[in-house]
Amino acid sequence: YRNVVLLLASLLFYSWGEPRFLLLMLAATLAAYCGGLLMERSTAHKRLILIVTVVLLVGNLFVFKYLNFFSENLSALFGWSALPKLTLPIGISFYTFQILSYVIDLYRGEIRVQRNYFYLLLYVSFFPQLVAGPIERSTNLLTQFDMPHKLEYDNVRDGLLRMVWGFFLKIVIADRAAILVNQVFNYCNYYEGPTVLIAAVLFAFQVYGDFAGYSNIAIGAAQVMGFKLMKNFERPYLAVSVSDSWRRWHISLSTWFRDYLYIPLGGNRKGTVRKYINQMIVMLVSGLWHGAAWNYVIWGGINGLYQVAGGITKPFRRRIQQKTGARTNTLSWRIGQVLTTFVLIDLSWIFFRANSLGDAMHLLSSLFRGWNTNIFFDGSLLKLGLDQTEWLVLLGALLILLAISLMQEKGVSVLEAVKRQQLWFRWLIYLAAIFVVLLTGIYG
Repeated sequence: YRNVVLLLASLLFYSWGEPRFLLLMLAATLAAYCGGLLMERSTAHKRLILIVTVVLLVGNLFVFKYLNFFSENLSALFGWSALPKLTLPIGISFYTFQILSYVIDLYRGEIRVQRNYFYLLLYVSFFPQLVAGPIERSTNLLTQFDMPHKLEYDNVRDGLLRMVWGFFLKIVIADRAAILVNQVFNYCNYYEGPTVLIAAVLFAFQVYGDFAGYSNIAIGAAQVMGFKLMKNFERPYLAVSVSDSWRRWHISLSTWFRDYLYIPLGGNRKGTVRKYINQMIVMLVSGLWHGAAWNYVIWGGINGLYQVAGGITKPFRRRIQQKTGARTNTLSWRIGQVLTTFVLIDLSWIFFRANSLGDAMHLLSSLFRGWNTNIFFDGSLLKLGLDQTEWLVLLGALLILLAISLMQEKGVSVLEAVKRQQLWFRWLIYLAAIFVVLLTGIYG
């Protein structure tokens, strides 16, 4: 009966935004359900059934998310009439990948076929992570619906506190930073130099706050009910290389591409050149997965080139370190690596956020023009949508994020440290955290 309540709640949650697209999700789940049953009954044609099921699911995603993109590009190249635009269904990229996980895991023999359509539908539509992840695997989430889940104080407390942290990232940091970011990126012809730099840096924290904030809210909401979702972010801006950053960023997506695209393509098992080609393919597809526009593809390509260049130059960089006697185990070396990685990642974010490829190129060139440091003192920064109080709140929130991230990087769990305190002190911190989010959040 708990699963019935969960399923009804999940379907209501999804249909609240766009009821007509609920039918699309039901049909996609039905395709995977039938494909799974057919794979079990006809082992001789198992591979063919998998291919047909995957083509149906990916084709569905292509029609609603990418058909307009390809139609517009073909129209520009050959003068054809572009197809009418289709509305993008909510969360289709996320739940499609989740369904693909089920059918591929089933083909590989990692899970048993799900004979109950409604259990499979609950796995696909589970409301905490339905519209923006984490992208759960069938081997983790689907099996949890067969287990009893009791209401436990520790789960409720820890889940709610994780949700508070998620709301802090989302409505205190991300939505506040978005005010300035939108102003500069939407009117990029009017800004240059340090203003563009500040907007680019703040967008890095906006996109992190959006994605990581939602993931923490989803993981926390599931934890309240006794479900365990996978970790999706692990302090990506403290990474020491671009490859390390991608191991920490949107982990459910990066590991999905690793297991279902990179390794099937051959991974690093077929030579160095093939490894680099596979890395580029994965990153280009990752860019296209994030959005149907060339700036997303280029963003993915840039991150792919970073990783390929890092792999090619690794032996050369090691020789330089040995010849110069650079001490790589020092704090200063680690700080240098982190800052270099952040700069590279942040430059690529310009393409991700820009409204068009032309805007992205303009913003990049604007970075090197008009470097007048007076904007930090003449009040120009207060004309970008944030007043002095809002700036202080944002900078204070970023310092809190940095402090907690550094502690976590050292293996210190802030929540566990708080839970060891006296009852009155614990609740003082809990309530303070809630009120900080309530009072400093941006509400539209």
